[in-house]
Amino acid sequence: MSKVDLIHDWLDGTLPMPPIAQLLGIRFTGFEDGMITMEMDIDKRFYNPMNTLHGGVYCDIADGSMGFAFFATLEDDEAFTTQELHISYIKPMVGGKLIATSKVVYRGSRIGYVECELTNGDGDLVAKASSTCMVLKSRL
Repeated sequence: MSKVDLIHDWLDGTLPMPPIAQLLGIRFTGFEDGMITMEMDIDKRFYNPMNTLHGGVYCDIADGSMGFAFFATLEDDEAFTTQELHISYIKPMVGGKLIATSKVVYRGSRIGYVECELTNGDGDLVAKASSTCMVLKSRL
């Protein structure tokens, strides 16, 4: 089964989401033209001491979305690891939907670069993230 087939199985619910996604309630909502969209519902369980969404939650969904976008580019004998993740917080969230949309900007033979926009349910930009990925030989 190809990596893209696996993504479609996660998207349509044939395969359960990875454990961290299940724990946080992250779900796939789209995969087309190399773009991955994931979302989750935000509530007080995810708040920091200022009663806004904890920054680590933004990172979790951004990392997952960017990771799946890069995963879709891999050959059967390839895996990857994240080398670096950067995030800029733009607007705090206090509930509603958090949506992460990611696209691979560059895919070389050993290194890739992915960007993610995080928006709220109204479409307002709340954060931007980027990731550098390193291609590895698969251990599966």
